[in-house]
Amino acid sequence: MPRPPSPPAPPSDSQGFVDRVASWGLSPVAADNPRAHRLEQAWRWPIMAVLVCTIPAFYAELLQDRPSQLADMAYLVAAMVVGSALAHVSWYTRRPLAHLLANPTDVMLVIGLLAAAFIPDSRSSTLALGLRLLVAFLTLLRMVWAQQHLVTRGGVTYLLTVSLGVLLACGLGFWWLEPTTPTLADGMWLAFTTAATVGYGDVVPTTAASKIFSVFVVLLGFGVLTLVTAAIATKWVETEERLIEREIIHDMRHEMALLRRELAALRAEVSHYVENHPPPSRANSQGQAVGLDLQQPVKNE
Repeated sequence: MPRPPSPPAPPSDSQGFVDRVASWGLSPVAADNPRAHRLEQAWRWPIMAVLVCTIPAFYAELLQDRPSQLADMAYLVAAMVVGSALAHVSWYTRRPLAHLLANPTDVMLVIGLLAAAFIPDSRSSTLALGLRLLVAFLTLLRMVWAQQHLVTRGGVTYLLTVSLGVLLACGLGFWWLEPTTPTLADGMWLAFTTAATVGYGDVVPTTAASKIFSVFVVLLGFGVLTLVTAAIATKWVETEERLIEREIIHDMRHEMALLRRELAALRAEVSHYVENHPPPSRANSQGQAVGLDLQQPVKNE
């Protein structure tokens, strides 16, 4: 008798770049390690908070004439939090080094944040400005990736709330950076037209800082709008799938009920036949089988 195939081995925490594809250079902990998975979820919002603080730090370095100690402190704290989270989660995985290699974006982000805290200000060095732009891009990528868990059928409300918060933050940014937006409403209007890539042309960025800010607003708008669209599509698809599943389950229950009724009718028919046609005795059936009449006496020769 051939041996049954062995069940597949459960996935490990980090199986490298081949066995486990890390999207955007970021790979979550496998669900079969509940402790590391809980730690990763616990670090999610602290990381988001410190990364959000690096956004005004970038523009403080760009706009102020003298180096900003608060901006450098924001970069340093963000690097410490992201690095601590990555090391803490990796420690509780089965293969810490493999987990680090599966998250190169986090590693580069920590190094970039540390460098941004100690290099000269962006106004006096083009290289420093380019490095901080790269760190800002990695920060944006990390923030969008961290919100992927909201792309569920029940996450549309949260994503819409996040979208309104992002629009308000971008509006505040344009209100602060752009001189042609004297009111918060003008800043939010410019943020909306920039994020949605509409570009009516009534209000446009005019300063270098607002132009750089508009680039990140466009990228952030793409990310947020993509997540919202994906969440809405997921809701529609899952709703349709649930309707199909209910129809399939209803049909299966109907077929099972028919089978039960047919089986009960068959049992009743068999019982009725057995009652009206009792089986012959064993001895009688054996005697008839050999051609003997057991009711007649045996005659002597």
